[in-house]
Amino acid sequence: MTAPFIDLGVHHNPRGLSDRIAFSFTKVLRWTADTFFAERYGHRAVVLETVAAVPGMVGATINHLACLRRMCDDKGWIKTLMDEAENERMHLMTFIEVSQPTWFERAVIIGVQWVFYLFFFALYLISSKTAHRVVGYFEEEAVISYTHYLAEIDEGRSPNVPAPEIAKTYWDLPSDATLRDVVLVVRADEAHHRDVNHGFANELAGLPVGEIAECPHHVTLEPNWKKAA
Repeated sequence: MTAPFIDLGVHHNPRGLSDRIAFSFTKVLRWTADTFFAERYGHRAVVLETVAAVPGMVGATINHLACLRRMCDDKGWIKTLMDEAENERMHLMTFIEVSQPTWFERAVIIGVQWVFYLFFFALYLISSKTAHRVVGYFEEEAVISYTHYLAEIDEGRSPNVPAPEIAKTYWDLPSDATLRDVVLVVRADEAHHRDVNHGFANELAGLPVGEIAECPHHVTLEPNWKKAA
């Protein structure tokens, strides 16, 4: 499988106070990640994918409840956000296999997840447009980080180890797939989420949605009870 082409130069220029707040918040988190993890991209991915898996679930939950109260259609938002949450979780499960996080990093993950969940839930209730813009900017930074990770692999500073089995199954990668192949499809996922969330924020602001990067093929994993049947 070949990762779809993505435009690495996509950036939403902040317009208005909401966008500037979202952009500034993202840059603060980027600085924190750069300071804490430096160039340990595998470990960075484990912590950041834990955070990245939160917004989709929060947005899906709030939109689901809102649609129930208003007795209206969700226009496909709920499934899109649930798929995003699952996809980010699969990123996490993949990089846990690659990086084997320490107990300290696992403790950081637990703390960061709860803090960010509560923050993002409140933000989504106050301004869903700002919340989606934050995610759009998050994903812009994720595309940059994974591009740097690819350079580390290509230049020999990070080992190009075999791809974990969970990644080969989920992205339908060949049996000889490597970490480089995984980073390529993960980066393509992040580019797709980038464009979707900027599109949601634009729609809420009454702006054109714009083009959406192609999403790599994913294989839906069946639960154990279905396998047993």
